[in-house]
Amino acid sequence: MGTAQTPTNPLFTPYKLGKFDLSHRIVLAPLTRQRSYHNVPQPHAILYYSQRTSKGGLLIAEATGVSDTAQGYPDTPGIWTKEQVEAWKPIVEAVHAKGGIFFCQIWHVGRVSNESFQPNGQAPISSSDRSLTPQLRSNGIDVAQFTPPRKLRTDEIPNIVNDFRLAARNAMEAGFDGVEIHGAHGYLIDQFMKDQVNDRTDKYGGSLENRCRFALEVVEAVSDEIGADRVGIRLSPFANYMESGDSNPEALGLYMAEALNKYGIVYCHMVEPRMKTVAVAEDTHYSLVPMRKAFKGTFLVAGGYNREDGIKAVAENRADLVVYGRLFLANPDLPKRFELDAPLNKYNRETFYLSDPVIGYTDYPFLEASD
Repeated sequence: MGTAQTPTNPLFTPYKLGKFDLSHRIVLAPLTRQRSYHNVPQPHAILYYSQRTSKGGLLIAEATGVSDTAQGYPDTPGIWTKEQVEAWKPIVEAVHAKGGIFFCQIWHVGRVSNESFQPNGQAPISSSDRSLTPQLRSNGIDVAQFTPPRKLRTDEIPNIVNDFRLAARNAMEAGFDGVEIHGAHGYLIDQFMKDQVNDRTDKYGGSLENRCRFALEVVEAVSDEIGADRVGIRLSPFANYMESGDSNPEALGLYMAEALNKYGIVYCHMVEPRMKTVAVAEDTHYSLVPMRKAFKGTFLVAGGYNREDGIKAVAENRADLVVYGRLFLANPDLPKRFELDAPLNKYNRETFYLSDPVIGYTDYPFLEASD
């Protein structure tokens, strides 16, 4: 099964993602790269994304801010201004020119921010006024400091829902095929869902249904705006990234998987329970299989997958599509390498978030052109 000659590698069976015809099951993960200077996508992203495009392959763009309060990292892209929308257009065109399908991940960091990223130096917003403790940045050197957040008033929440709706509309204007709502990894939507953060007493807090209300309002608004067949969502019920854990992650994951069926969105993208934090896999007895069974649309899985794991996940029907991050970052032609079972470039963590427009970004080598 693992040999290149075998025609039955499940990762290379075609798949219909709603209205989109995929030629294989390997998906580019949404990866923050911090090379969008002043929150505007740059021309070097044209090459980066087109390098990773294959005909009939699905790509999910890096997390993209929905408003001027959504940012928490240097040089991450946005999609709330005309300038940003225009800057995305040639990037999307390049992916489409090579036959790729491109979804934009729309994002609000919530409390994972500080006043220097916020308009007029105001406090970041969240479900709660609980502060995050300072954290070592991914480079292992810098310490990220977080300004204590301001708890959103009940009457402000519809405005934030609307920011996601407008971002989705802007993504369509930029030419994207769809959007993925970022509901994972301790950012704003997750700050509402997870009981370790959400301490509200209004209709957005307390019970599981109340904590998931904001997420589902965003799903509904975005689906109404651009059509549910162009909407996916990413969730990480089991992760406690950015101090956003839940006391009953399985119940949370199952509730969301079932609740999403009502909206008919095209996919649900879940992060494996083994990824409690972003970079480290841990042993766990939890599984995504109950969520996979509960959700009626396409199910995407992510989190520490290699080629063999991906083949098995699809073969055993635990997933429809498998999402690869670091391996795809380091191997622009990952689908081809997986097809041939070719050796992989090693990724260099030191250059993941460099500002450089080439190094660690578009300079990972392709397989020697053999055909």
